[in-house]
Amino acid sequence: MPTIDSHDAALAAAADVAAALAPGVIQRDRDGAAAVPVEALAALDRSGLLAITVPAADGGPALSPVTLAEVTRVIAAVDPALAQVPQAHFLLVDVLAVHGDAALRARLFGDVLAGRRIGNALAERGGRHAQDLSTRLKDGLLSGRKYYCTGALTAAWIAVSALDGDGRLVLAFVPRDAVGVTVDTDWDVLGQRATISGTTTFEDVPVELVLDYAGAFEVPQQLGARAQLVHAAIEVGIAEGALRDAAAYLREKARPSTEAVRAGAATAAGDPHVLHRYGRTASRVRAAAALLREAAAVLEEIGLVPADAEAAARGSLAVAAAKAFASEVAVETASELFAMCGTSSTAAKYDLDRHWRNARTHSVHDPVDWKYHHLAAWELAGVQPPNHGQL
Repeated sequence: MPTIDSHDAALAAAADVAAALAPGVIQRDRDGAAAVPVEALAALDRSGLLAITVPAADGGPALSPVTLAEVTRVIAAVDPALAQVPQAHFLLVDVLAVHGDAALRARLFGDVLAGRRIGNALAERGGRHAQDLSTRLKDGLLSGRKYYCTGALTAAWIAVSALDGDGRLVLAFVPRDAVGVTVDTDWDVLGQRATISGTTTFEDVPVELVLDYAGAFEVPQQLGARAQLVHAAIEVGIAEGALRDAAAYLREKARPSTEAVRAGAATAAGDPHVLHRYGRTASRVRAAAALLREAAAVLEEIGLVPADAEAAARGSLAVAAAKAFASEVAVETASELFAMCGTSSTAAKYDLDRHWRNARTHSVHDPVDWKYHHLAAWELAGVQPPNHGQL
């Protein structure tokens, strides 16, 4: 397993992974759940990137959220679906770093350092909301049914949220290949198709490794902010990928509109309205990237364990701004691509619509309106945001 011990080394590894993923991105989008991207994910797993946030005390390089955001952005600009697969992995590394006991950390961080990924089984269908849980851990046996299980299909471990016998929220870590675990490929969605975030079922699965998850959100925390930072980086990556492909199409394939030719434009890229749209879009993409960098820097300053509730709020809101804005910019950029490039760019052979489908699907992971709401409530009335994992 390659040793990554610096920001620059992590970015170089991310660039290598992105280059390896690029040739197959269109086919993976078309295949969706019909073809599990085992080889593509293996390139990520053996890159060394899975361990970049493991604490130094546990044998890792303890690289910062600035590095994590940049690594995610670089990969997402090429394949945002595969960039999302380790999102929960990095959250769970943080959870273990703050709340895991010595035995749990030794067992799981040893595997992470060896390139073994942790998938998630946190959300459910059928309740009042995705975190209205029916999964139970009772007498050491786990039973339940989860959905949106990104990364679980090809993971070494799956972290499962459940209520224990006392009704308290816990995380159970179970081997992917444990008896009683079934991971389905029932993932049929608009975008982010290659995540294959389908259903995982647990039937009386014996559990040895358990962590008190409720306690993580009973104190000031940055777990939610760091998890959302990765989502923000994915959105920025989608926007950058869409802008990159728009530029390439305008340079290499697009014809000017008849109206543009009448006005004297020799190429599509010379159309004054295309120039205006591209310039405006590029500026917004750069602004989204700048907000992402700012949010990551705030989290680096605050640290994984914030000093107090105000520090935790500051980190959460910095990320909320970055995520909300990037979500909007990604959808806009992926749509503007077609306004700039014209009807021919909608041909199925180019698969350029994947950018919009990925942006639209990922941007509704959690509602951006509430992020703006909490930002305003803080700035206008000093109301601290909620202390949960979605902000």
